[in-house]
Amino acid sequence: MQWYDYIFWVIAFIVIILSLLQGGKSEGASGAITGGGLNVFVKTKERGSEKIVSYLTLGFGICFLFLALVATVMTEAPEETTEETTSALRILFSIL
Repeated sequence: MQWYDYIFWVIAFIVIILSLLQGGKSEGASGAITGGGLNVFVKTKERGSEKIVSYLTLGFGICFLFLALVATVMTEAPEETTEETTSALRILFSIL
């Protein structure tokens, strides 16, 4: 395993934990059956810790995607390491 694989595992674990910490946005099917959810069109904003967890989930999700792209580029076969690969890495890192 390479160094980025370990970082990939840590970020994946953090994204899973943050996703589980988020509360549900609706009452689900049970509210439809029991007649709940009368406040369907009421605007509810995330506040406090819910907002922080939401932002952290988004940030770590973006990091997860970026690291997946980097890992894909870095795990190419050695004979394919040409000017195209190095230019692709330069473009990828210049986006940051």
